[in-house]
Amino acid sequence: MYFKANGVELYYEKAGQGNPVVLLHGNGEDHSIFDVLTEQLSLSNTVYAIDSRDHGKSSKVKGLDYNSMMEDVAMFIQELDIQKPVLYGFSDGGIIGLLLAIKYPTVLSKLIISGANTHPNGIKAVIRFLINIVYFFTRNQKYKMVLTQPNITNVELNTIVVPTFVLAGSKDFVKETHTRNIAKNIHNSVLKIVECESHTSYVIHSEKLFKIIKPFLDEPES
Repeated sequence: MYFKANGVELYYEKAGQGNPVVLLHGNGEDHSIFDVLTEQLSLSNTVYAIDSRDHGKSSKVKGLDYNSMMEDVAMFIQELDIQKPVLYGFSDGGIIGLLLAIKYPTVLSKLIISGANTHPNGIKAVIRFLINIVYFFTRNQKYKMVLTQPNITNVELNTIVVPTFVLAGSKDFVKETHTRNIAKNIHNSVLKIVECESHTSYVIHSEKLFKIIKPFLDEPES
C-alpha cells in the first residue's frame, strides 16, 4: 500500500490486529528486514512496516535528512489515525523514533530503538572511516547523511517522556558508551546490551528480536 506524505509516496505493509506497532528499518534497507518480526507481532498486534523515503518502494528524493523522514512518519501516524502506536526503529529508524518522541511527545505510547546514535561521532571511528571511503567514491546521499547527521543533544533527549527501550548489540558499531548515554538521558528508559550480537545480527530476519522486545511491549502503560 502507498501513503502520500510531504510530497513523497511511502510504501508500507499492514498485518494483524490489535495494539498498533510501527516498524522503521535502517539505512539502505526496507520493510522486508522485519518479515520475521512482523509475522510474530501480527499474532497480537496491528503492524505497520514502512519503507522510508528513498528506500525500498517509496519515492526517490534528491536530498535526505532525518527530520524530513521523521515528519513523514508523524504524518503517516496522524493521517491513518493510528492511536498511540509503539514505534520500533532500527539504526536510522531509531534516530527517526527519537526525533519523533522529542517533537511530538504525545503521539507514541512506547518507543523501542536499537543501534541508534544521536551524533555521527557515536559510530566507531573505523566504521566512519570506511563509510567516508565509500561516500568518496559513490557520492551516495545515504552515506552522506550518516556522516553528517543526526545532531540530537542530551537536552533534547531529556524531553522524551514516552517509555523507551534502548537496545544495542555488545559488538555493535555504535559505541556502547554512546548507547548508554542515550538511555541515561531519557528519564523513563530501560537499557539492554544484547551480548554477542552485532549491529544487525539479532534484528534482520531474526527470530531473536521478538523475544527481546515482547516483555516491554506487554508492560502496562504507566
